[in-house]
Amino acid sequence: MQKVFPFLAWLSNYKRTDFLSDLVAGLTVGVILIPQGMAYAMIAGLPPVYGLYASIFPLLVYMFLGTSRHLALGPVAMDSLLVAAGLGTLTIHGVENYIAMAIFLAFMVGAIQLLLGICRMGFLVNFLSKPVISGFTSAAALIIIFSQLKHLLGTNIEKSNKFHQLLLNAFEKISETNSYDFVIGILGIVIIIGLKKWSKKIPSILFVVILGILAVYFFNLSTYGIKIVGTIPTGLPNFAIPNINLDNVLSIWPIALTLALVGYLETISIGKALEEKAGIETVDSNQELVALGFSNIIGSFFQSYPATASFSRSAINGDAGARTNLSAIFAVILVVLTLLFLTPLFYYLPNAILASIIMVSVFGLIDLSYAKNLWNNRKDEFIGLVVTFLTTLFAGIPQGILVGVLFSLLLMVYRTSKPHFAVLGNIKGTEYYKNIQRFGDEVVERNDLLIVRFDAQLYFGNASFFKRELFKHIDAKGSTLQGVILNAESINYIDSSAAQMLTKVIAEIHERNIQFYIAGAIGPARDIIFSSGIIGELHKEFLFVKTKEAVAYFDDPSTISILQEKIANQNRTKLNRKT
Repeated sequence: MQKVFPFLAWLSNYKRTDFLSDLVAGLTVGVILIPQGMAYAMIAGLPPVYGLYASIFPLLVYMFLGTSRHLALGPVAMDSLLVAAGLGTLTIHGVENYIAMAIFLAFMVGAIQLLLGICRMGFLVNFLSKPVISGFTSAAALIIIFSQLKHLLGTNIEKSNKFHQLLLNAFEKISETNSYDFVIGILGIVIIIGLKKWSKKIPSILFVVILGILAVYFFNLSTYGIKIVGTIPTGLPNFAIPNINLDNVLSIWPIALTLALVGYLETISIGKALEEKAGIETVDSNQELVALGFSNIIGSFFQSYPATASFSRSAINGDAGARTNLSAIFAVILVVLTLLFLTPLFYYLPNAILASIIMVSVFGLIDLSYAKNLWNNRKDEFIGLVVTFLTTLFAGIPQGILVGVLFSLLLMVYRTSKPHFAVLGNIKGTEYYKNIQRFGDEVVERNDLLIVRFDAQLYFGNASFFKRELFKHIDAKGSTLQGVILNAESINYIDSSAAQMLTKVIAEIHERNIQFYIAGAIGPARDIIFSSGIIGELHKEFLFVKTKEAVAYFDDPSTISILQEKIANQNRTKLNRKT
């Protein structure tokens, strides 16, 4: 039952001291969640109240099904921008239809995550490499920041998910700037940053929200054209089935898949980071997909748009002393109380204050240090980061993710097609055989014997490279060469194409009156050597456990280790059983 309902694992050992810690942490997160939720709903192009709706049922469901004890679910900036970017490409008429599609998108995201979790497909997120995520995140952060210029400037700037278009639209409307909105927004940014530097324990976001509301109310600033949140519907979200139909599914499945994977990646990344900090390993990748899936599906029945884990709120949750997922229920209680009784208090909240909260929150997503590190150490991955960054910035967020993933896959294929190929030599006075390029004068290199190591699986993509490199070194040795030893310690798999190539290579080497040996092959590779027919050309007496044994046999064929005979017979027996 604990696998299905992970909360049972901590509930059985729950203590009174845990309750107090969870209470404080939950209320702290709730205080931040309310203004953040409303601000992020604005990024998604939704009325602010939908950020509060997304902060109820997704949190409650994750509390029962999630495996991380510190994650704080709810609306986040990245997913909110993806919602706006995805729905912005569709032809949607009217605010009500837009809201309905955002809610249906949450259902679709949850369904995809749940399906992936049931099928144990959590590994798919590995295709979103760190450089791709960093490039995409940094570009998305810039787009989010500049998308808030309309609230900061207090003017109606046309929306776009392309950076250059946002800039052009802003320049066209800059003459219409409301100076009061601009001053309030800038002051909000300065105060939040200043209070964070002064003390991280001060709820800077809550402070500027209260300050903004009081300033507008007591100084009657709304008469100066300042844009305010206005009336927020009072009451809890109603139960309603999302508008599920085939046309909607076909139109939004690409953005739903993107959101499902990105949301899951955010959750796993944050969960693992908090695990390391807390020293407790509880996160199960596939169960997290199930938890997120149910959270978004059930949330969509209560007017929630897509939700996932928030890094800032999760960090606050952990720092505030949360012991278990129960802290989420106290954050939810605070949101519910706000929806029932406190929404009139937010009537005078300036949109410029929400914009300042968003701008400061997402600025931290821009990671220049990681890009600098890649530039210094991994130029190829740096190129991938830049390609993803520029594509996201100027073509769009979904396009940026797709191009980044494709670039990462191409880079991976390129690397595996030309892996490390080393010529080995014996280090003087030892039994070790190492790369002659790295150890120089310490290595004894023989003219009559070539020892090579191939540091990758051997498959159709690199079979030609292997053959070309091997014969290049064989030809370099000339007529003095009498034996070739392949150190196969790093070869964990040989596909059918590579096996056929290797068989032909061994035969060609034998035709040159040169003997071929394989040393260090691990169990799965040895199985393939026997089952694929390679052993028919190699012969089992030329299969060795260690490179030093192959060298000893080359020098004196009468020497053969007991372990070598045992392994050769073991593989032959296994092959006979299969046949």
